[in-house]
Amino acid sequence: MDESVKKYIHDKIKRDGTLHMTLLDPEKTGPEKSCRIAIEAEKGGSSAIMVGGSTLASNQILDEVVKTIKKSVNIPVILFPNNISGISPYADAIWFMSLLNSSNTYYLIDVQALTAKIIKKYGLEALSMGYIIVGEGGAAGFIGQARHISYEHPELVLGYSLAAEILGMQFIYIEAGSGASIPVPLEMVKMVKSHISIPLIVGGGIRDDDTAFKIAEAGADIIVTGTIIEETDLIQSKIGSIVEKIKLAKVKH
Repeated sequence: MDESVKKYIHDKIKRDGTLHMTLLDPEKTGPEKSCRIAIEAEKGGSSAIMVGGSTLASNQILDEVVKTIKKSVNIPVILFPNNISGISPYADAIWFMSLLNSSNTYYLIDVQALTAKIIKKYGLEALSMGYIIVGEGGAAGFIGQARHISYEHPELVLGYSLAAEILGMQFIYIEAGSGASIPVPLEMVKMVKSHISIPLIVGGGIRDDDTAFKIAEAGADIIVTGTIIEETDLIQSKIGSIVEKIKLAKVKH
């Protein structure tokens, strides 16, 4: 890209309101299917392709997926790493994230210390993120050893979010877990967004445009979906419906 991914995201939020990003798990989709999904997602209005998975363990698979996608779309490809194996030199940027409610310092800061040098060597744009896993948490919560945060305690998520912003992180991501039966509650989204000034990302359990609209209306700047693209062949239509609906929430921010 000619401009930084961070600038691209900020400018697009200012211009379009809530954005949509598509999350691909390389282990589930592989290069060919990932490429097809990414093309359809871009046509549907997705603003970026996030690549990563909770159990991804192969740099080779990741590299092939990222290279294939990069050849086929014009929107940014952003790494969403689960571990050291989640880094590829072929992406546009990487979510350099700290799992703030992990009980293991490895996911809080140790893996970041182990990978910082190689990220700089690759020239990847690092987008610092405070990552918070709530509710069911899914595989991400299990692997990341996240301490459970109930949907009944949005104040805990607010505390982590404010701490992340004060520490200088550029984005907050509230994650319910891939395939969660219940998405992040609107009250939690509203509370966090009303206190922070950096972009708020929300993902997990968002399967339809009405849910996406309500979360966008509550204050999410970016909506991430992944599971729904694995459950339908009408990817462009599904994503397009979500993108059009969340645009209507722009005036609510």
